[in-house]
Amino acid sequence: MALDPKFVGRAYGPFTYEIGREKLREFSLILGGSVPSAGTFGEPPEHVSPLLYSQEAAQAGPYGDVIAFPSFAVVFAIRPFSAAIADPELGVDRVRLVHGEQELEFLGVMRPGDVLTTTGEITELYRKAGMDFLVVTTQTLNAKGEPVVRGVWTAVIRPA
Repeated sequence: MALDPKFVGRAYGPFTYEIGREKLREFSLILGGSVPSAGTFGEPPEHVSPLLYSQEAAQAGPYGDVIAFPSFAVVFAIRPFSAAIADPELGVDRVRLVHGEQELEFLGVMRPGDVLTTTGEITELYRKAGMDFLVVTTQTLNAKGEPVVRGVWTAVIRPA
């Protein structure tokens, strides 16, 4: 069943997320193959900047504190996309859903203690090659109302 284009413009959010310093450190360690929640701490890969995990190094750096690895944005910025694919009125068959792609545009630095608010809306619904495409565009602002991340998330729903 094709997705109804009448849902273009449907909004989701706001979703709020407060960035925690330890969460940022764990994310950096995971990049190095550690599993902090399981107690298997390790070292981040050499190419990962200590500004992303070491409070001591970060305090001496240009930002004064640890900053988030860019892909950390997925943790909070995906929420409107998730809400859209779970929206019962859209009727997305999640068994047939494939994550098509995502684009993230980084507009600001993410720091511990930042309270971020993400909103999103369906910007495209179309059919191609017998498959439905659902595109959700998101925007994340910090507490000052400044843009931090813009995202474009695409789901592909395969035919039955």
